[in-house]
Amino acid sequence: MALRHVRRLRAYYGHLALYVAVLSMLLAINLLTRPQHLWVVWPALGWGFAIVMQALQVWGPARFLGPDWERRQVEKRLGRPL
Repeated sequence: MALRHVRRLRAYYGHLALYVAVLSMLLAINLLTRPQHLWVVWPALGWGFAIVMQALQVWGPARFLGPDWERRQVEKRLGRPL
């Protein structure tokens, strides 16, 4: 599982670096050609959403609602540690 997580993390950071590089080039093209119309926002939002979805796959919602969260909630309701 640890190896799978590290591979997903490496892929995520690679995609994030590619996102920053490509969006920087697109922003430069946009500002040089039509600075009054910022069309670069649309690819940034679409691709940014995909980056967020990939981040959820890497770290997952389980980080927020996983076993540790469940244990804390049970302990809170019981008023004592498990």
